[in-house]
Amino acid sequence: MRKITIAIDGYSSTGKSTIAKELAKALNYAYVDTGAMYRAITLFALENNCIIDHEIDFKKLISLLPKAKLKFRFNEELGFSEMFLNGKNVEKEIRSMRVSKEVSKISIIPEVRKKLVSMQREMGNTKGIVMDGRDIGTIVFPDAELKIFMTASPDIRASRRYKELISRGENVDFEDVLKNVRERDYIDSNRASSPLMKAQDAILFDNSDMGLKEQFERIHYYALQVIDKNKKNA
Repeated sequence: MRKITIAIDGYSSTGKSTIAKELAKALNYAYVDTGAMYRAITLFALENNCIIDHEIDFKKLISLLPKAKLKFRFNEELGFSEMFLNGKNVEKEIRSMRVSKEVSKISIIPEVRKKLVSMQREMGNTKGIVMDGRDIGTIVFPDAELKIFMTASPDIRASRRYKELISRGENVDFEDVLKNVRERDYIDSNRASSPLMKAQDAILFDNSDMGLKEQFERIHYYALQVIDKNKKNA
């Protein structure tokens, strides 16, 4: 069966990564969480004092970027790959509110985007990949055979994120999470470099009122349709 590239973009906390992981597993495709890559660079910036009191030392971070080595390593027990930063598993740290508050500001830096987009394109050279993020269908893989753009209301996304953080033992306030979601929406949509936007040929997927099972079944159906069409046209 001829494999395709699947790009899943959308707003924060829409469940892109969850659906992308399940879809990749069902199709026996590789999965890449580009958000984890930007979060890892944000953690790198925090650990190297490139962010102090929410202010970024751009010159220092850019000079240190070559030292940030990112790698996904497959965890057989979990069934998906985890993010390693300079040899250390940082999967838990990069999902914290500490990182969430800064990641959108880090992601607008052109040098950061150039470094990570190059890595992402290299990962997808052989197709058979599901990649999620903010600019996969518009910038990283504009020729992807299937593009999904996920959205949901800010309140619902904040509620999902809040529950996720609480389950991890973080002491967070819902209003702070909602504020963070809205701020990230604004920054992601208005940045000069690769702003968040729906690709013209992407399927708009509002999951505000959907459970995970329904979301997966619908997107899996879309994928099988495209794969079948691609096979017939091969």
